[in-house]
Amino acid sequence: MVLFLLLVLAAVVLGIIGVAAHGLGYLLIIGIVVLAADVAIASVRWSRRAGR
Repeated sequence: MVLFLLLVLAAVVLGIIGVAAHGLGYLLIIGIVVLAADVAIASVRWSRRAGR
């Protein structure tokens, strides 16, 4: 759970920096990719837990 929250926080920070700083739009894209990967990993872990 800590890893999930840490990755969400990192994605949000990268997104904010990517939007605020001119010319660093790639950080926004990296933040979106990190967030999507984090949600995918969390959903796989939770679906395995629910199947028991």
